[in-house]
Amino acid sequence: MGEPVGMLKVIVVQGKRLVIRDFKSSDPYVIVKLGNQTAKTKVINSCLNPVWNEELSFSLMDPVGVLYLEVFDKDRFKADDKMGHAHLSLQPIVSAARLRQILGVSSGETTLRKVIPDPDNCLVRESSVSCINGEVVQDVWLRLCGVESGEIQLQIKLMDPPAAP
Repeated sequence: MGEPVGMLKVIVVQGKRLVIRDFKSSDPYVIVKLGNQTAKTKVINSCLNPVWNEELSFSLMDPVGVLYLEVFDKDRFKADDKMGHAHLSLQPIVSAARLRQILGVSSGETTLRKVIPDPDNCLVRESSVSCINGEVVQDVWLRLCGVESGEIQLQIKLMDPPAAP
C-alpha cells in the first residue's frame, strides 16, 4: 500500500428498476468493496426501487483502485440471489481533488471535471465531479451488469487526508 489519498465516503442513495428475485419482488441490499475493505447497506424488504441513503466510509490509498458494488436479494432459507454488479474508476475524483488543491478552490460550487460513460465504468450518463464548499463530490448513476435491468445511484465524497504532524 502507498500513501493515503484521503477518506472516501460512498453514499448509497437509491436503486431503480431492480430485478425480481423472489415471487413478486426482492429484498435488496448493496455490498461495496474498495481493495480489501467491504461495507454493506441494510436490507430493504419487498422493494424494486429502494432508497437507502446510507453512508459507507473507506480509506483511499495510492495507487487508487476501482470501487466495486454488488446488489443481492436477501433470502431467509437459501443463499442470497445476485441482482447485479457495477464498478467505477476512482481516478477521476482523485484527479479532480488534486486539481482543487492546485487551484485553491475552497468555497462555493465549482465543476472540476466531467466523466463520460466508457468501459472503465458502468455510468448510465455523464457525471460531474464538483467542489462543493471544500468537498470533492461526484454524483453517479451506475448500470448494473449481469442482469436484465437495474441502476444504483451513489454520491462519492473524497475528504482530504489528515495533515501529517
